[in-house]
Amino acid sequence: MTNGRIIKVAGPLIVAENMQDSKMYDVVRVSREGLIGEIIELRGDKASIQVYEETGGLGVGEEVVSTGEPLSVELAPGLIESIFDGIQRPLVKMRDLSGGRIGRGLKVDSLDHERKWEFTPLKKVGDKVVPGDVLGVVKENTLIDHKILVPFGVEGEIRSIESGKKTIVEDVAVIATAKGDRAVQMLRKWPVRRPRPIKEKVSPYMPMVTGQRVIDTLFPVAKGGVAAVPGPFGSGKTVVQHQLAKWADADIIVYIGCGERGNEMTDVLNEFPELIDPKSGEPLMKRTVLIANTSDMPVAAREASIYTGITIAEYFRDMGYNVAIMADSTSRWAEALREMSGRLEEMPGEEGYPAYLSSRLAEFYERAGMVRVLGTEDVMGSITAIGAVSPPGGDLSEPVSQATLRIVKVFWGLSAQLAYKRHFPAVDWLTSYSLYSDKLNLWFDKNVDPDWEKQRAAAMRILQEEASLDEIVRLVGMDALSQEDRLTMETAKSIREDYLHQNAFHEVDTYASLKKQHKMLRLILLSDELGRDALSRRVDVEDILALPVREEIGRSKYIPETEMEKLDAIEQKLKQSMAALISEGEI
Repeated sequence: MTNGRIIKVAGPLIVAENMQDSKMYDVVRVSREGLIGEIIELRGDKASIQVYEETGGLGVGEEVVSTGEPLSVELAPGLIESIFDGIQRPLVKMRDLSGGRIGRGLKVDSLDHERKWEFTPLKKVGDKVVPGDVLGVVKENTLIDHKILVPFGVEGEIRSIESGKKTIVEDVAVIATAKGDRAVQMLRKWPVRRPRPIKEKVSPYMPMVTGQRVIDTLFPVAKGGVAAVPGPFGSGKTVVQHQLAKWADADIIVYIGCGERGNEMTDVLNEFPELIDPKSGEPLMKRTVLIANTSDMPVAAREASIYTGITIAEYFRDMGYNVAIMADSTSRWAEALREMSGRLEEMPGEEGYPAYLSSRLAEFYERAGMVRVLGTEDVMGSITAIGAVSPPGGDLSEPVSQATLRIVKVFWGLSAQLAYKRHFPAVDWLTSYSLYSDKLNLWFDKNVDPDWEKQRAAAMRILQEEASLDEIVRLVGMDALSQEDRLTMETAKSIREDYLHQNAFHEVDTYASLKKQHKMLRLILLSDELGRDALSRRVDVEDILALPVREEIGRSKYIPETEMEKLDAIEQKLKQSMAALISEGEI
């Protein structure tokens, strides 16, 4: 251990001398209170340290002790349903120890080292194992089987393996390696800034279904993909993130509230245990890990929270799970980078952000992806990363937004204008895009309906035609349009209001399966197609728009998933109503 002395304190940044034996990113303990810090710069024997706790009251001359180890997280059973701060301190246990405000210098294990878990071996004595092989399973809860893997760097023959109730620090197996016997526990520690090794990265080929129609239909994200949700204040970024965390078809959700307002994190903490997973019927919290680093917590821990979250996500990915990680928001994380960079007196880049902003963002997003995990079996796992971006004043030309857009392949641009019109999710269909669409269309056409891509293209074409006609309508009014253009405007309105608009707080409308999405959109597009046919047979557009079945199409979003036959009944009624209208016109 290296013992140094503080020579400067500048907010969360301190400078200590006599640290020549330390290394970059070593964890240190500061002062007699033992505040946690991390070395972020070394110059000669002087080390600049970002402290993850409040530094008020620190003075020159106080002791700094280096642990010689990098900032790491504990990985073992007990992660699921837990709530941590940015450096993986358990907030519930911290509250029990120090009350509503986190006390300084508290030393708490990230996971419970006393609790016993039932370990069930899947290997036997004499089996040959390599890193990544599954030694056994712990039933973490009714949804998640926590797989205990052979640690990295350990390869050999199992000498002993025991079933039964064990703590995470007790030996569950002994493996005879070339370097001697190696005891294996359930607990792993991993440095947060180092990606976990994999066999190979695979190109994503299937969507992560979110149940949000504007996303799944128009701008889908692949499992193992990366997406950004930029938007100005009040446009609904956090609600979109919450919806994705609730309903995305990922096995595990890691939600990072990075610099979020405390009341918004409180909503998450209150909602998730009560919400029921539509696939399993169990509370959503049973597949969720929450990292809460609110805006009033020390700014340095905000920078670490992103790495803590992605490392936990990689751990579950290595078990073969599909993980979705939500970072809300990367802008506040970038602000923490900017503040620490300023205190280090580094040369500022654009708008004061450090010159390495883009590479740090890329480091985070590039740890997502679909991969073949280590081990003798061919197992796939994925991490889908979705980051909210909060550009000041909604200006997407600012550095964080631009750096993010160069990395991600899905852009769900939120519009303040749509939000003011009470259209949620306020994803602007004219500016958003998904670079996964072409590849995922093959999956949709094969697994949902052969017409999926054709429907999607038709819906986008109608929305774009509406945007070009809108200027004419504003200048001279709707009456100046031809009957075909009026029908286009009405169909576009139906797509916007009846399909893309989705109520996150409605029991039924909050989630729509792909099958329901396809049937709903087909109804709207069929209404448009039959309407054009009727117009060609001299039926007046007003008569088409006055059909009562159009109102039923508008209310189809509130039909439960269990009553999907009602959508087929509306389709039949639509065909009959349109046929009757045409026959009336021909008489």
